[in-house]
Amino acid sequence: MTIITDPLTLPCGQVIKNRICKAAMTERIASGDNFTNEKHIELYKMWGAGDIGILLTGNVQVHKENLEGPANVAIEEGTYKEQLPMLKKWAEAATSGGSKLWMQISHAGRQTPGEINMSPMSPSDIQLKIPGRKYGKPIPMTEEDIQDVIKRFVFTAKIARETGFDGIQLHSAHGYLLSQFLSPDINQRTDAWGGSIENRARMHLEIINKCREEVGHDFAISIKMNSADFQKGGFSSQESIQVAKLFSDSGIDNIEISGGTYEQPRLLGLDNVSINPERSENRKESTIAREAYFLSYAEEISKVVKIPLMVTGGFRTKAGIQAALDDGACEIVGIGRPLCANPYAVKELLAGKISELPKYEKTLSIGPWLLSPSSPFRIIQAINAFSAQAWFYQQIKKMGTGLMPDLDLKPWKAFREDTKEDQKATEKYKNFNLN
Repeated sequence: MTIITDPLTLPCGQVIKNRICKAAMTERIASGDNFTNEKHIELYKMWGAGDIGILLTGNVQVHKENLEGPANVAIEEGTYKEQLPMLKKWAEAATSGGSKLWMQISHAGRQTPGEINMSPMSPSDIQLKIPGRKYGKPIPMTEEDIQDVIKRFVFTAKIARETGFDGIQLHSAHGYLLSQFLSPDINQRTDAWGGSIENRARMHLEIINKCREEVGHDFAISIKMNSADFQKGGFSSQESIQVAKLFSDSGIDNIEISGGTYEQPRLLGLDNVSINPERSENRKESTIAREAYFLSYAEEISKVVKIPLMVTGGFRTKAGIQAALDDGACEIVGIGRPLCANPYAVKELLAGKISELPKYEKTLSIGPWLLSPSSPFRIIQAINAFSAQAWFYQQIKKMGTGLMPDLDLKPWKAFREDTKEDQKATEKYKNFNLN
């Protein structure tokens, strides 16, 4: 029987000291130059002391004009040399306690905020529409654009290896560019990059193959993919099984199972929130009731793949984590939000000091019925979701200054502070890149 503290040997030979991974959560603490800085060092120094098997970074972008947020880290060929010293310090801080550090590599595609780029790249010109947020009309990528993005992913993987990271994770979930290529409602191309599931996965397979050639066979390559988009006409759970097999056969070391997009935020565990309800697919109550959001999908995918799976989202108890390992649905469990409120929560769990990870989401109730998570108004639902998200962003930023999280922070205050900081970060980004 596998237990949580058992090590895991990946196909590449890398040994993970236990079965817990700090899930990728966007840090948004880079400055206008989108470089790694001391805040990343302080943040990962904390998580690195938390006895966690794998630390996944937030999405490191491959293209500064297609970011998830203005304060993302971005690595580009023209400026990477200036980043090397801090990237090495980042890796040293995170791995000093025996954790493996994987860089999550991403491209936001059509989910690039309009404040950064009103003409982002995407497979097709299908625009993202979310109440209270501004996104531009995407420009369908040319063959040259596609080849350039593939090259950028591979280059960033190379830099990750050179600077002391132990692996990479390609972000193909939550509606970002790689995920957009998989989704038939967003990828409406009729060339070799659209249509059949094999064509929609072509970019992924080219990136994987070229990354493996660049980083060698002793470096971990993972991919994060949606179990489904949960949107009518989108990437389905049946297609996810087919794609997972393609990825497994390509020679990667791990697949992380997640789900949802900005329009359908299942990645936040928000089954009662639907930003675009007319396109939403319903989930079975039996699936929603389980501790982990995407575990049932992993069970199906595990039947067709030969590599370790990771499931992230919703795990809160030691018993729930152990049950997932016992069932054989996954070999690694991802923990996210609890580590924003207590960076040492996993260490305490493994040491037997606690049996349940902190459920700080309970502090995020907003009060009046109209402002509650069950509000019938889509704009209020969206604000609630973003307020909850902002609370965790603020804790990450606080840890980046070397301080412990502020558990008394109110969600509305977090939302206001985070909005102001995003505006300032956007101005810094614009000033840096326009000068």
